[in-house]
Amino acid sequence: LLNALAEHGLTRADCIVALGGGVTGDLAGFSAATYQRGISYVQMPTTLLAAVDSSVGGKTAIDLPAGKNLAGAFYQPELVLCDADALNTLPEEVFRDGCAEVIKYGVIWDADLFERLKQPIRPQIEDIIARCVSIKRDVVERDEFDMGLRGLLNFGHTIGHAVEKCSRFKVSHGSAVAIGMALITKAAYLADICEKECADQVYSLLRQYELPVETAYSPDDLLTAMERDKKRAGTCITLVLPEAIGKCRLEKLPVAEMKALLRPALEEQTWM
Repeated sequence: LLNALAEHGLTRADCIVALGGGVTGDLAGFSAATYQRGISYVQMPTTLLAAVDSSVGGKTAIDLPAGKNLAGAFYQPELVLCDADALNTLPEEVFRDGCAEVIKYGVIWDADLFERLKQPIRPQIEDIIARCVSIKRDVVERDEFDMGLRGLLNFGHTIGHAVEKCSRFKVSHGSAVAIGMALITKAAYLADICEKECADQVYSLLRQYELPVETAYSPDDLLTAMERDKKRAGTCITLVLPEAIGKCRLEKLPVAEMKALLRPALEEQTWM
């Protein structure tokens, strides 16, 4: 893509438009960030996942064989244009992928949003998108470069990225995050971090949206993939652990302690 931009003679006065889902937005954004040390770009998300999450906040990246989003940049778009009517063109499974990220916002930040999701989402889709974007805006404004609070947006993603890597990225991001949210919530319950009612509600809402809540990949394979997650800092990884609906905490753990916390949930994934 960078070669194509050069061949077409784009200059720093030009602009890239990312029309599509999360992969398109990430690829276009990373290209914009690196071409001639940075040119403008506009996000035009056409999937629910991109609308509520990846188009907002300036994270751009591409996957490497070693892991998810390992080459990237923080680079804000000039503009994000979202037309909810575009979501009517999506296959149902792609729309459901975005629902996983919407559920994430309810668990980490907004119990009222979580309750609203128990009703059909499509009749209230514009309000739901607006609420998710406002949450992400508030978080990113306080921690643009992911040094603390923004880590909450990774709820379900550490396990989810491991599922994606183990599948060689054949499992979609939304499905992987749904699995990650279910398993990290079960781990939190088993560790007495959240009540069973909280865990039951997360599991129930994921199933209501026909999202997966378990994976066939072995605990060892998943934990090995997590060790290589880009969020690892030295010998530690920060997990997002739910305490209640609308409230999560960040827990920085040595890799060995992370494995000990997660292994029981990964070994027995059937819900309680």
